[in-house]
Amino acid sequence: MSSKTVRDFLQRHPQQRLESPSRGTSAALHILGLSSFAYSFYWLEANPNPVNDSFGRHFQHLTILGLSLATLTFIIGLLADLTLSTRLFRIKNILSVTSAPMEVLISILYWGLKGIDESLVLPEWAPRIPFGADFSFHAAPSIALILDLLFFSPPYTVSVLPALGISSGIAISYWFWVEECFKHNGWYPYPIFEVLDTAGRIGLFAGSAVVMTISTLCLKWTYNRVNMHAQDIRNKPS
Repeated sequence: MSSKTVRDFLQRHPQQRLESPSRGTSAALHILGLSSFAYSFYWLEANPNPVNDSFGRHFQHLTILGLSLATLTFIIGLLADLTLSTRLFRIKNILSVTSAPMEVLISILYWGLKGIDESLVLPEWAPRIPFGADFSFHAAPSIALILDLLFFSPPYTVSVLPALGISSGIAISYWFWVEECFKHNGWYPYPIFEVLDTAGRIGLFAGSAVVMTISTLCLKWTYNRVNMHAQDIRNKPS
């Protein structure tokens, strides 16, 4: 294998559809995503509520934890674009294995529960969220991360058991964090936790871990479907 081929492989996986890291389309996606994420954080500060002064503040919410991880993923992705650093690019891809499925889970849980009853995810005392902000919180991160994965990243290599381990670790950690916040605040960040008893909350967190695992596998499958001919096209003689 020639040195040029090795360099090309390190720069871009054969299945990766578009050039990344790059100062072109890849950087544009990361800037657009970060702009949307920044608007979400700005909206939180511009519309304070009792959560602002509580233990854990807005980091009690899975939405904000996921948004923070998505922001970190895209910051590192943009830095990789600007510096053309393959090391930063690999770090971004490692973070994506967690952030993308987590954001898909958040979108599924939020819009699914809101469709059933908005009061399950939004307390009565919380300010109503306009559609633009709602979209930035609960849809834009998953869309941006999916686009980044499908067109600007190498395929996931994680298998079922590691994916389940990551998802379960996040679910258990968040459960303990939520209960710790409850000890200090006397209320849960999401009303559905109040509705459910302990067994119900265990079931919700366990189910969420399964959904996140399935999301990881679905992203892997979708990636292969979208990029199944990318390697053949790249290797096709001109």
